[in-house]
Amino acid sequence: MDDGRQAKWWSRPATGRPGRDEPESRGGGEGDAPSVRPDTPGPTGTATPADSPAPLVGQEPAPSRPAGPPLHEPDVYSTPPYGGPGPWAPAPPVQRPTPAHGTPVPPQAAPPQAVPPQAAPLPPQPSPVTPQTTPVPSSSSQWLQYDPWGAPGQPLTQVGPPAGTEPGSRKNRRGGAFAGMLLLALVASGIGGGVGAYVERTGGLTTVELPQASHDNGDRAPESVAGIAASALPSVVTLHVSGTAESGTGTGFVLDARGHILTNNHVVAPAGSSGDITVTFSSGETAAAELVGKDSGYDLAVVRVKGVSGLKPLPLGNSDNVRVGDPVVAIGAPFDLSNTVTSGIISAKQRPITAGGEKGDGSDISYVDALQTDAPINPGNSGGPLVDTQAHVIGINSAIRAADSGKGTERGGQSGSIGLGFAIPINQGKRVAEELINTGKATHPVIGVTLDMKFTGDGAKVGEKGPEDGPAVTKGGPAAKAGIRSGDVITEVQGQRVHSGEELIVKIRAHRPGDRLELRLTRGGEERSVTLTLGSASGT
Repeated sequence: MDDGRQAKWWSRPATGRPGRDEPESRGGGEGDAPSVRPDTPGPTGTATPADSPAPLVGQEPAPSRPAGPPLHEPDVYSTPPYGGPGPWAPAPPVQRPTPAHGTPVPPQAAPPQAVPPQAAPLPPQPSPVTPQTTPVPSSSSQWLQYDPWGAPGQPLTQVGPPAGTEPGSRKNRRGGAFAGMLLLALVASGIGGGVGAYVERTGGLTTVELPQASHDNGDRAPESVAGIAASALPSVVTLHVSGTAESGTGTGFVLDARGHILTNNHVVAPAGSSGDITVTFSSGETAAAELVGKDSGYDLAVVRVKGVSGLKPLPLGNSDNVRVGDPVVAIGAPFDLSNTVTSGIISAKQRPITAGGEKGDGSDISYVDALQTDAPINPGNSGGPLVDTQAHVIGINSAIRAADSGKGTERGGQSGSIGLGFAIPINQGKRVAEELINTGKATHPVIGVTLDMKFTGDGAKVGEKGPEDGPAVTKGGPAAKAGIRSGDVITEVQGQRVHSGEELIVKIRAHRPGDRLELRLTRGGEERSVTLTLGSASGT
């Protein structure tokens, strides 16, 4: 019986409020274990303490609390939680707590069944009233059935967060995860950098194959530079000359099957009378050569190789047919680079040039009525052929304009090409080559006068005195027979203007001995025209 000192359990509200002297209704809600009076005997006849709830299925019963005075004084007003609920505070409905993020949800367990006590029958109690519950928002069935307080295997008196969820442990886990992610990022960046460097050095992780045109048969049009070179190169040779004091390199080309090769006089000059001359063919074969003849006035020479068969002569063209603008190809060994081919055009004709003069006495000066070309010619090209589109020789490359000298045209200088190269016309070269092969010497056409090379006026002036104080006009010579006198100034040869003594010599040597020439001259302010037949003189 209630003696007013026992604590009353908080139960759900019932219809109507019982009197203060009446016992409280103990009808439990769903899931609540039935209350047992403290003096009700258990199944074995022992009394069950009122504050000891019935053990759940699968859970060991809690230890019995020793009997003694209540922990709190009785509440005369019967207010919750020790008495019945007051009229102003209806019992709240059962709330289902939402599990924290990361908390595992246990499977739904059957509600615990309390062992019904075998107690004496209680007096009739009012019918329990269905508690007022708040509608639960619709969600998955596991949340509707989830009861954290009834989960099997969980102690009812556990205090604090579940094991492993302490703030320190969570912080440690977060720190470890961050460190792992940082280490993973560093490793990934290192691997990526290594792969990037490898790709940059090698061009990729796979073998690269670039598209390429297929092989052709190598045929080229005969008039193309490649066609001209293919036709002319087998006839071009490189000469290496060495003497007691100096050596040099130049170019030549084959004249006939007997082994005669035409080149420049200044190419073979270092050999002197006892030096060595070696000829290298385009195929790489070499042979010794001997000097046949040379002429310093024309800067031409002929050498011959012996014991060589299968020589291919280079066809000769006609330099009189050349026109300014015609395409040409120069072949030679500039700076000892054999089988070099360059191309250009004829940029001028009948360009009077003089080259040489290193001896100082004028015996080594050459006078050439040259073909001018912009095909690159450099030291080592001397003596090589200048050919047309039919691979015919139209000139012999002999001189270049040196950019750093300022002294005119040079032979064999070390300056590079500036697009001003000069070649001896092949018509003149052919005549001289024939004479050198047949007689060992060349003849020069002459008019029989001594010129005043210090005259600064326009034209070529006949001097006052000749060699060894002799007459300036040779007695019985071509000029004397034509009526030319000392002091006359020659201004034209065959209608071409003459501006100096050098130009007059060039124009005369462009012809053969025995040719008839028409000259114009000035005497005492009057102009005159004369006609003469060229004489002959031996060259050196």
